[in-house]
Amino acid sequence: MTATAIAAPPLAGTAVLASGDAVPVRVAAARLRALGCEVVRGPAAASAPAGRIDLLTGPGGGRAGCDLVWSASPEPLADERDVQAACGLAHLHGLAVGGPRFLPVDHASVCAGVLAAQAVAAAVLCALRGGPALRASVSVAGAALLAVAPYVADATAARGAPPAPAEGEPPPFRSADGVRFEIETLDPEAWLRFWEALGAPARAVATGWAPFQRRFATAVCPLPAALSATLAALPLAVVRDTGRECGVGVVPLRPLSEVAGEGPASPWRLRGAGGEPGPGLPPWQASGTGPLAGLRVVEATNRVQGPLAGLLLTLLGADTVRVEPPGGDPMRGVPPLAGGLSARFAALNRGKDAVRLDLKTPGGRRAAADLAASGHVLLYNWPPGRAERFGLGADDLSARAPGLVHVHADGWAGEDPGPGIPATDFLVQADGGIADLVSVGGAPAAPSLVTLTDVLGGIIAAEAALAGLLLRARTGTGAVARTGLVDAARLLRWAGRGTAHLPRPGTPPVAGPAEAADAFPGAFTTVGGASLPRAPWTFAPLDGEDL
Repeated sequence: MTATAIAAPPLAGTAVLASGDAVPVRVAAARLRALGCEVVRGPAAASAPAGRIDLLTGPGGGRAGCDLVWSASPEPLADERDVQAACGLAHLHGLAVGGPRFLPVDHASVCAGVLAAQAVAAAVLCALRGGPALRASVSVAGAALLAVAPYVADATAARGAPPAPAEGEPPPFRSADGVRFEIETLDPEAWLRFWEALGAPARAVATGWAPFQRRFATAVCPLPAALSATLAALPLAVVRDTGRECGVGVVPLRPLSEVAGEGPASPWRLRGAGGEPGPGLPPWQASGTGPLAGLRVVEATNRVQGPLAGLLLTLLGADTVRVEPPGGDPMRGVPPLAGGLSARFAALNRGKDAVRLDLKTPGGRRAAADLAASGHVLLYNWPPGRAERFGLGADDLSARAPGLVHVHADGWAGEDPGPGIPATDFLVQADGGIADLVSVGGAPAAPSLVTLTDVLGGIIAAEAALAGLLLRARTGTGAVARTGLVDAARLLRWAGRGTAHLPRPGTPPVAGPAEAADAFPGAFTTVGGASLPRAPWTFAPLDGEDL
């Protein structure tokens, strides 16, 4: 059995009115159009200053949809710059350079637009399963707070602890022939081999590993100057060859002008799973919470992108169970802790169940296949080919779970810049032109140390799951989707450079993560002293009662 092209996109035959021209509603309209909606554009609505989506056909036609606002709290926010200041993005983006710095790309607005399209898709899916017609609301501030949620969890769990010193030079590096580039490895032994082969001082190599591996969590990367000096004395070809031999990815920073604009035919590379139709989706459960109540997600992910996708599906009401290795996900014990669990891990995995399986054994793989077959979505971010080696590919499960939606939250998604290059946020920013996009004012190009593509990539992966579920609801067959961090980079390039970095009077004071949690208490719940994210949407049936 092989995946097949879909006869019609998941929302074919549905029409929406997209009101306004702000970035959030433009992004939402584009994502809904890709899902198959006919999109009619309309003037801005005063009640939804960041945009409004109304379903013209389909469940609740004319009333169901999604309102987009800048902030759902009393805090008066008027645009992307206000949101970045009040919600911690400007603080975090500037940490590596010693002071607040606004992102010149409208990251919060783009995230909010995808979340709004998800809300509409989830509402349609709920109605197709016999649930009520829904109207949703998404705030751009809520999207920003979701993006910084792991940093907020860290900061609030460690509230009162003195900040760690951040002396040193952050990447990217510059070679002797003038090329700026990023490096990546998740393996300390590969890090050591690489620097030893290049002749870097041993003390600098040892000192640099901790900030380098922690930069995903801290948004800073103070490396010893000797490491930059070592690379600056060598041509890029030598550094790249050494990286290839030692297991370290080396990726030059590409300018926007060199990055291809075309993407896959489907933003989620969505295909039918083929084979016979499976059982219909279960009816919506009125006793549940959210439009996905009664659906089950089986998740095998780590780090940020995959867990965030699973979190969003959980917050939409799905019952989510994580597959973790024996002993549990090692991220569970990374300090600071909140209620005995890593605050950062909790921020991305709250509300999920977990089972521990050894997928290196036949028994563990059989148990994982049984679990996957019991679900409606199988979500994973393993490297390409690993699901098939575990017996968890679409072909492997087609007979037992013909309606299963397979979602691969990938990195390069077939757009690798070279063999063996790790698919991580900062390398994708470098290769995908985002380092260039976020650099303004004559500053050299450099990736943001806020995990821009990890966050947006996770949101897109959750969107792929909804697209697959809608396809199953329409056809009865399963679906296969593959998204990547490269898709997040592509969407940010499509949105283009914004104006949030341009100073103007009236911008709120720049808040750090803990201050943002204090300013938006409704966006978080507190567990063990850490502020963990609530759902970025609200849904209400058209009868006015809370969902």
